[in-house]
Amino acid sequence: MRKYSSRDFKTSKERMYQVLRSPVVTEKATLISEHNQVTFRVPLDANKFEIKAAIEGLFKVKVKAVNTLRHKGKIKRFRGQVGKQIETKKAVITLAEGQSIDVMSGV
Repeated sequence: MRKYSSRDFKTSKERMYQVLRSPVVTEKATLISEHNQVTFRVPLDANKFEIKAAIEGLFKVKVKAVNTLRHKGKIKRFRGQVGKQIETKKAVITLAEGQSIDVMSGV
């Protein structure tokens, strides 16, 4: 069985913009930015290699690690109606020393 590496993974410019949906701007995301980390919302089908290629291609920075987490959609009730929250996926990107991304400015 062959292992994939980030060098084997090529993505188009259009897919790079689809992979990085939006930055997560929360208190926790701001705190981890002190440790050279940035958080983005990504599609459920995006993998770590795709996310790394998109960050390096769009922001021209060196990525050290990519950690992903999925938030399962919960069943909620409101006024007797049953609904479901959407499933989301976040990626926490650790940048190499000396690299930074300003998420408040546009791409």
